[in-house]
Amino acid sequence: MKALHIITGLGAGGAEQQLRVLLRHLPVHCDVVTLTNPGAVADGLRADGVDVLHLGMRGNRDLQALPRLTRLIRRGAYDLVHTHLYRACVYGRIAARLAGVRATVATEHSLGQAEIEGRPLTRPTRALYLGTERLGSATVAVSDTVAARLSDWGVPAERIHVVPNGIDAARFRFSAAERLATRARLGIPPDAFVVGGVGRLVPGKRFDVLVRAVAALPGARLLVAGDGPELTTLNTLAARLDAADRIRFLGECDAHAGVGAPAVPALLSAMDVFVSASREEAFGLAVVEALAAGLPVLHSTCPAVEDLPSRQAPGARRIDGTTQELTALLRERMTAGAQRLDPPPAVDHYDIARSSERLMDVYAHALTASPSRMPTPSTERTRR
Repeated sequence: MKALHIITGLGAGGAEQQLRVLLRHLPVHCDVVTLTNPGAVADGLRADGVDVLHLGMRGNRDLQALPRLTRLIRRGAYDLVHTHLYRACVYGRIAARLAGVRATVATEHSLGQAEIEGRPLTRPTRALYLGTERLGSATVAVSDTVAARLSDWGVPAERIHVVPNGIDAARFRFSAAERLATRARLGIPPDAFVVGGVGRLVPGKRFDVLVRAVAALPGARLLVAGDGPELTTLNTLAARLDAADRIRFLGECDAHAGVGAPAVPALLSAMDVFVSASREEAFGLAVVEALAAGLPVLHSTCPAVEDLPSRQAPGARRIDGTTQELTALLRERMTAGAQRLDPPPAVDHYDIARSSERLMDVYAHALTASPSRMPTPSTERTRR
């Protein structure tokens, strides 16, 4: 089988990182097209031996990208096209249909109740999504929560397949040596209390709550891996609260070792507690990675944990997400001292090998259920 993955961008986001780790475990030949932003994950994919092409799309309404993408798919003679993230799902499903691809699968990574990929869900956005969803063979939800949202939208149940995000847990295992080395690299004392967060710096992630809570705890420090439009605002807030020297925004950090900022596993080893204050999540990949590192986790919403029985992730605690509550809980952790936990059963549940097996089942279903390769416009003209 030969598959093409189409994704909106390849910066160091959750969906992008998930694509990279997934391709390491899928037993099929895969190429990747990114519509925009061939960032750190594109470099990582190429290092893994994956062919990555940047389509050079200029914006959501760059309709010239559609024939370019269609020609690329047709030349590649792909058996299956797999799309990731909203823009890629819309353009990719149309292009795959025009190119005559036999089966098209789309993964819905970031569908919230009121937002999609951090942007408000509008009626036109929803209508365009549903209109193009019908062109595909199957839609993958990364959690039961997302599957329920898709069903509420009107996507037929038989088209929805749940394939949870997965991690390579061994990469995130706690390392005492890595903890000391990372803290030394960042100028953090070995005995300092360190709060951590990972994610794109957008309003929906509510990193301002972490900044305010840590600023209210003299001696506590905050490390955040991620970049985005809120960076300047958050740095200004930290300075206004006289905590800029204790709060570090490290930019995009790959899940793998790099020459820039420390990789995410190293940062997790350097932390004492992990916080996710997001308003909405479709899965909560960073929370699962933190649990794999043995960190206590405070989260406001996380389907990856909430869709499982509570005993599967005893180190994760749900919070209301107010600054006052978070400050109080962090103060308790700070007083109790550093505590490392054993990775809970939830980590094994979200093993990437298991996720890849489930996705291969979806591929088989899509290829079996789909009709033979549809004629392309050129072959139609030949028949006439």
